Amino acid sequence: MPAIGLRLHDTMTGKLTQLVPKRAGEVRVYCCGPTVYDVAHVGHARAALAPDVLVRHLRSQGVRVVYTRNVTDVDDKILARSKENDETPLALSARMTAHYQEDIRGLGCVDPDHEPRVSDSIGDIVAIVEKLITNGNAYVVDMPNGAKDVYYAVRSFAEYGKLSHRNLDDLCSGARVEVCELKRDPLDFALWKGCEADAWGWESPWGRGRPGWHIECSAMSERYLGYGFDVHCGGMDLVFPHHENEIAQSEAAHPGEGPFCSLWIHNGFVNVDKEKMSKSLGNFVTIRDVYQRNDAEALRYFLLTVHYRGPIFFETEKRDDGRVVFPGVLEAERRVDYLYHTLGRLGSLAGLAGGAGTADDGAPAPTMRLPKEMAPMMELASQARGKVEQALDDDLNTPVALAVVGELARAGNELVDLAQRRRKDAEIAKAAPLVARMLARALWSSVEPIGILQTPMDVYRSRTQARRLSILGKTAEEIAALVEERRQARQAKDFARGDAIRKELEALGIEVADNPTGTTWRIGV
Repeated sequence: MPAIGLRLHDTMTGKLTQLVPKRAGEVRVYCCGPTVYDVAHVGHARAALAPDVLVRHLRSQGVRVVYTRNVTDVDDKILARSKENDETPLALSARMTAHYQEDIRGLGCVDPDHEPRVSDSIGDIVAIVEKLITNGNAYVVDMPNGAKDVYYAVRSFAEYGKLSHRNLDDLCSGARVEVCELKRDPLDFALWKGCEADAWGWESPWGRGRPGWHIECSAMSERYLGYGFDVHCGGMDLVFPHHENEIAQSEAAHPGEGPFCSLWIHNGFVNVDKEKMSKSLGNFVTIRDVYQRNDAEALRYFLLTVHYRGPIFFETEKRDDGRVVFPGVLEAERRVDYLYHTLGRLGSLAGLAGGAGTADDGAPAPTMRLPKEMAPMMELASQARGKVEQALDDDLNTPVALAVVGELARAGNELVDLAQRRRKDAEIAKAAPLVARMLARALWSSVEPIGILQTPMDVYRSRTQARRLSILGKTAEEIAALVEERRQARQAKDFARGDAIRKELEALGIEVADNPTGTTWRIGV
């Protein structure tokens, strides 16, 4: 396996820590996925994106990664919502899981190698609970309704609180804990929740019931990654109690076998109009809300502009016409448009098929003596991928990686402008296509580990123009008719009418470009 230079900010130690895989030849990554009782919001998108960049970065360097992301499809919220909808709990969770997968794929995230569900993991969960009871870390409680609950005895695990850096006395005085008079300690948490014989649940050694929330991840991570894997990902809100409880369960079930996980990384919150996004506050924006207004790749770019550990501010704005827009994502879509446009210009100059080329078209670097204006461009092209990898090795610093991509795009447009301005200069004309090819290849290579510009240019253009037309309430035929009317007016030297149509198009956000072969148009962001 290639040498790994990646350092991640480990929540456990609070320090940048070198990633050193436990197993030779592979890195094992686990991510806490969604509880699927409703459609996913932008916070879910951000939680999926940090591990996606981690996996992409490692794989782009030739590292084998085994990536597992779970789905919580057994939960009290799912049961309550299914009753409201008059459908079975697993029918609701299956439907919401499909929505989540579609939305996250749209964001450009790679599918995990394993995506286990709680409902398929009951046997593994029961096995761990039995082991914890045997080891003296859990106990059974007889409930008044005849059911049996199983609780984890928090004080049986001496290192409880080591991830969140809290001590038990502080937790007892200030933390929200599960209320149950039959528990031995207020901090103890449910591993198994007993229920009536006819209620939603599964059979177990303690009767019918459902697993508690925390135990599921201990069971599923061990099933698909083995005990003592490399990186655990999740939102900052999961540090306590969820991840703290995962550690207590798993390490108590494997005494003397070392840490449950080597490194813990946690992404920051999404704040909507200066408040933390939360379904309980009712201020959440769904991923689908964004996709109705902006391209999915724009949302990905927007989320990458802020380091994964910091908070990101998601602003909303209501315009005079009543439309709600997301200014940050709008700006991100302009930048994505600019990058695709840059690739198109470079591809045309380089003579690449389709105007965009590929990440590696096999073209050798030019060996000719370059005009002085192009030497810095070639130097940038040769160094860009290394700079991106260096940024990502530094705790997945995507803002710095995007800055490198931006430098490449600026250089690419400067090159095309130079070639057009000095088209009669033989030295420029000879070198420009080769430098354009190198810049295009560097741009493709540099975006690979961060997962942008992964769509064919014509597909991106088609889907963005279709959505923008829909928002305007116009059809492509209507716009083309206006453009043709303008052409005819100009041909008839009715310049007043031609200018009036141009202003009408500009008011709609339509950009018109006249060139020797005709007139083209596109809808800007």
